Amino acid sequence: MDFKTHSTGVNGLAGVAADALLVLVTGTRVAQDLERPLADVLAAAVKDGDFEFKAGQTLYAHRVAGVKTARVVFAYLADGSAKAMRKAVGAGLASVKGTGARHLAIAQAGGDAWSGECGEALVAAVSEAVYLYRETKPSAPAASKLATVSVVCARGDTAALSAGLRRGQAIAAGTALARECANRPANHCTPSFLAAQARQLGKSFGLKVEVLERKDCEKLGMGSFLAVAQGSEQAPKFIVARWQGAAKGDAPVVLVGKGITFDTGGISLKPAAEMDEMKFDMGGAASVLGTLRAVAQAQAKVNLVGIIPACENMPSGRAIKPGDVVTSLSGQTIEILNTDAEGRLILCDALTYAERFKPAVVVDVATLTGACVIALGHHRSGLFSADDALAAELLAAGEQALDPAWRMPLDEEYDEALKSNFADMANVGPRAGGSITAAMFLKRFTGKLRWAHLDIAGTAWKSGAAKGATGRPVGLLTHFVLGRAK
Repeated sequence: MDFKTHSTGVNGLAGVAADALLVLVTGTRVAQDLERPLADVLAAAVKDGDFEFKAGQTLYAHRVAGVKTARVVFAYLADGSAKAMRKAVGAGLASVKGTGARHLAIAQAGGDAWSGECGEALVAAVSEAVYLYRETKPSAPAASKLATVSVVCARGDTAALSAGLRRGQAIAAGTALARECANRPANHCTPSFLAAQARQLGKSFGLKVEVLERKDCEKLGMGSFLAVAQGSEQAPKFIVARWQGAAKGDAPVVLVGKGITFDTGGISLKPAAEMDEMKFDMGGAASVLGTLRAVAQAQAKVNLVGIIPACENMPSGRAIKPGDVVTSLSGQTIEILNTDAEGRLILCDALTYAERFKPAVVVDVATLTGACVIALGHHRSGLFSADDALAAELLAAGEQALDPAWRMPLDEEYDEALKSNFADMANVGPRAGGSITAAMFLKRFTGKLRWAHLDIAGTAWKSGAAKGATGRPVGLLTHFVLGRAK
């Protein structure tokens, strides 16, 4: 989809040539910001009780006399924030996306001038509104015909708006990739599929991609990663993708994404109810692929490495058992008390592998614990880091991207829960504070790295009638990486 800026002509909004016009209304006095035909329609609707100046309110008008655009939609914009912009555009798009409109113009009536942040939020709202998974569903509705969005700028900083639109398009493309990967059923989205997606990104955007096979991982000594993979017929893939946008000697940002393409829980088998959603357990891997795409599309002057350990967690005669002890790439041994705590077992070897890149920072991303969902619900991702400055960067990036996180504790006392009589550590502790002990486990493999962990179990997908992947936290991660670009 093409997003661009557009200046009004002598006839103002009434003369805008498009298939649909979305007018974002701020405040209760908008007559001075609207041409009379539009102002009259809105005033009449308010008088008749068909439109209120409240968040979520919309009004559709067809073929308004004196207005060139056939379809006009009014949506209430609560304030000038990017968050309000995203909600208002999303509400307004509901009346347009299913029509024959190919070109949508969006304008403001009242309120502040356009900002780059609002431009980015607008792109996110439009992209989310028109996205529909159809890869394995031939009966899905036809794709939206919307192809062009013009943002009408009568005032404001056009340069800042254009930059926001470009940034938004890169993030939206990355988010769509993450959603597509995570929405695919597990018999389609296998570790090999994720490797193929990484290779395709390499061809399209100039990334250097390497895929380590089982023998390569055995030679390196990735005993923890391979222990999870050994119960599955699907071959594990350890995927490394590199974007070099800065000087070769510049320390890279490293993102590590959990790539469990299906999680049965292994021998510690999950309940049958909602197990189908465990195809989303590679949401961390999907978000790393999406961020790589967004950063490459933005041509960011930063070095970025994406590491994805990908495998299935299945029960079989070869699967790991509760009580087994494995040796990680770091040399530390792990007693596996619960085979359903497998994400940390593949991430720990990936964190050790990341050391070879001498990174500036390492951020791992994983749908790691149900405990994080209990703690934070579905609005904010869990953020864990002992580095105050790094945590602040990530929190700020999340707020900028409207993809928020919340910092959780890493007190040393929580580490006591991982003690084992038979290995250097256990892979789980008691139920209480489960997301924290999971992070403490990962922390044991970070050495002197500047490291943070994002638990996205509550934010990477939605359940219920709206079941599907969200693409989070591509926005947060992209803002974080772009913030480190030169």
